[in-house]
Amino acid sequence: MSKKWVIIAMIVLLASISCKATKSEGNWTEDYTAAVQKAKDTDKTILINFTGSDWCGWCMKLSKEVFTQPEFQEYATGNLILFKADFPNKIKQTEQLKTQNQALAKKYNIEGFPTILLLDKDEQVLGQTGYQYGGAKSYVQHLKGFIEKQ
Repeated sequence: MSKKWVIIAMIVLLASISCKATKSEGNWTEDYTAAVQKAKDTDKTILINFTGSDWCGWCMKLSKEVFTQPEFQEYATGNLILFKADFPNKIKQTEQLKTQNQALAKKYNIEGFPTILLLDKDEQVLGQTGYQYGGAKSYVQHLKGFIEKQ
């Protein structure tokens, strides 16, 4: 392979990595205790994403169409504490993380994925939803409907 093609391949690779970096899902935590404390400190709503991130098609669709989009990220930054309770098949997790997520799924009677819960700072459920058609802007309006009822 000529030097020219190696350079082109490297540029394409770096560009694709850069594009993926700009499509991050935002500032999610997997520490439930920290999420609750931050919600109390900031008087924000907790969004819990019960997901099977590496196997659940609807979970991946929700992530791609909503959580990675600027409209959702901008709203979340000012209004939500993002917590992910992941139940992956291939991604390694600590036993502590698995136990925490299983306890939360039991506490909130989670029966399928994705399940999205909105909690107030006192851990009271404001609403439960899942994947919704319409993209990030529509999803933000959907979430606001639960939060504004409180």
